[in-house]
Amino acid sequence: MSKDSYIHKVLPGSLGGPLLFVFHGTGGDEDQLLSLGRDLAPQATIVGPRGDASEQGAARFFRRTGEGVYDMGDLTRATDKMAGFVKAHVEAAKPSLVLGLGYSNGANILASVLFAEPSLFDATVLMHPLIPFEPEVKGSLDGSRILVTAGRRDPICPPDLTARLEAYLRADGADVTVEWHDGGHEVRPSEIEAARQLFAVTSDERTASHV
Repeated sequence: MSKDSYIHKVLPGSLGGPLLFVFHGTGGDEDQLLSLGRDLAPQATIVGPRGDASEQGAARFFRRTGEGVYDMGDLTRATDKMAGFVKAHVEAAKPSLVLGLGYSNGANILASVLFAEPSLFDATVLMHPLIPFEPEVKGSLDGSRILVTAGRRDPICPPDLTARLEAYLRADGADVTVEWHDGGHEVRPSEIEAARQLFAVTSDERTASHV
């Protein structure tokens, strides 16, 4: 468990405030979602790791053998490594909240960490995730706030698999919201606003519980 197990960048926030982890899509890097993270959670310290798997030079968080066909052994490796990375940063920062935001491949690794460590995040945003397998949740997602965003014409993440993921999460007790748009794999303003609202509500509730 190491804070430096991934190449990463940190944008400092308020001392003792939220800690937001942002996970890029295929071909992105540790910078891809930092500014979005700052926009969504202005007080948070933001951590952006770079995926350690390469697909013809494009950074990813785990390997795949084809579109939507995952190397499940490598996904297990990556999930364990990322969970340790997140825990190390949480232990060092002792934040008021732990938040997660991932897009595409980043949403997939975030979801996999969530299945393995259900109590690690207070709220997560999964933008255009593709989970083509039945997840095994090691514990309960009861009380977890999760936003899934998706495009009804997404050629990479078919809507039926998004609906199936929603059903899995709800069955395990998560508080799930799905934000749909009529486009494809791109992120639209409605998704960003839904993410902003999720983080704001989670932060407000945590503040109220400590008054």
